[in-house]
Amino acid sequence: MTGEEYSEIPEGTVSEDAVSENPEQTGSPGDDVQISIRDLGKTYKTDDSETVAIEGFNLDVKRGELISIVGPSGCGKTTLLRMIAGLLDPTTGTIMIDGRVCKGPGPDRGMVFQDFALFPWRSVRKNIEFGLEIAGVPSADRATRSDELLRMVGLTDFADARIHELSGGMKQRVAIARALATSPDVLLMDEPFGALDAQTRNLMQENLVNILSQTDQTVIFITHSVDEAVYLSDRIVVLTKRPATIKSIVDIPWEWPRDRASAEFTSLRKEILEELREENVMN
Repeated sequence: MTGEEYSEIPEGTVSEDAVSENPEQTGSPGDDVQISIRDLGKTYKTDDSETVAIEGFNLDVKRGELISIVGPSGCGKTTLLRMIAGLLDPTTGTIMIDGRVCKGPGPDRGMVFQDFALFPWRSVRKNIEFGLEIAGVPSADRATRSDELLRMVGLTDFADARIHELSGGMKQRVAIARALATSPDVLLMDEPFGALDAQTRNLMQENLVNILSQTDQTVIFITHSVDEAVYLSDRIVVLTKRPATIKSIVDIPWEWPRDRASAEFTSLRKEILEELREENVMN
């Protein structure tokens, strides 16, 4: 990202008294904190109304963490992710990545969408290489990088296939590979497996763990599935109903692989579901 898209901020701007026990101040900025969000808010305005989607949101994300964000439907999860991506401007507050204020999209962040957003007229390889083309990477280097990613996501034999020839899970693997192609520091994933059947979704979660074990990306993952969040995450951020703020943050104490059928997994999933039930907009 260019200097025009980021601006340096004075040292000491971020409060150092943020602690995870207080959901409104979550974590203490330091050398291992990659993303720092302070007092973030977003209000949508029309000629005759205002809708406050997010307010008072504070979060620190450590380098290499996988953070899942769950919350009631319509609470602003995607809005939050799009602000981190630089696709939406905050109404209030700041988002900092590596100590610099985010001012727009940039190559330090890759995004994976729920609907794949692939180019049907391009082959699998050419979809993966798209960001590299935009960046002006020479064709030989693009091919080397796409070969590496095709192996990583298990699609080497489908390099020249068209998108309509792939299953849903394969399409999402292409989307993940494309997001990783430019080696972004942060991977933003917006309900990436939501359109898949249950069996494929579980397989994709396992694939994602395997892929990320070969990279050093920080991941922010939006999901409606508590089971998915518990399976994948280092921490889970539970949001309130709109206007969204942080209700709680849950640390996941287990390494991978994780046993979905274990008593501990089931108990933690139940606790988070109960927190979400309290925020159900139908209540």
